[in-house]
Amino acid sequence: MHYILEVEGILKSFNSKQVLTDINLKCSTGEIIGILGRNGIGKSTLFRIIFGILSAENKNIRINNQIVEKSYLSPNAMKYLPQFNFLPQNSTVQQVINLYFPSEAKPNFVEDEFLKKVLNTKISDLSGGEGRYLEITMLLKSNAKFILLDEPFNGMAPILTESVKNIIINESKNKGILITDQDHNNVIELANRLYLLRDGGLKEIKSKEELMSWGYLPESK
Repeated sequence: MHYILEVEGILKSFNSKQVLTDINLKCSTGEIIGILGRNGIGKSTLFRIIFGILSAENKNIRINNQIVEKSYLSPNAMKYLPQFNFLPQNSTVQQVINLYFPSEAKPNFVEDEFLKKVLNTKISDLSGGEGRYLEITMLLKSNAKFILLDEPFNGMAPILTESVKNIIINESKNKGILITDQDHNNVIELANRLYLLRDGGLKEIKSKEELMSWGYLPESK
């Protein structure tokens, strides 16, 4: 079944400072939407509002025309990767996988070349990038129709970064994925559509030259 996430009219301010102004966005299953923007511009705020864990002065979020107030209460609708690690540190990788997935719906993680080596390793003994890889893989292998990825490549070794990009591409065949990361090259490479968050609004971007014209990237010499 085809699903459409529609985000309309998001307004958000902090201490009378307008951060998001009339944000409108649409994402369908089968799409990867990239959102770029400088640090502190509001990308994480936007994702948290869409996921329902942060309030807004105004918002209208729908999946297939059904209003969704708190997406985090509907795990099969949406999953969110925050910038901080969220897995229990004293559990092993295998224990976390068993907890996160019912036995009847558990993906075959043993096929993953990295994860099958660390199944008995405690989360606290993984590097930051390795823990991030596990979190992303679990979210992308879930039954959720939409995945929000906030800085997924932060602290990740190049070999794991490439593996994550492959998983994102494969899982996007059946999911809608919104992604933001300071490594703009990875986002540009993955995204079917690209937006720049600037001055509280989203501006659709068609080329790197447009990112230069908006001052997000330096002018080519």
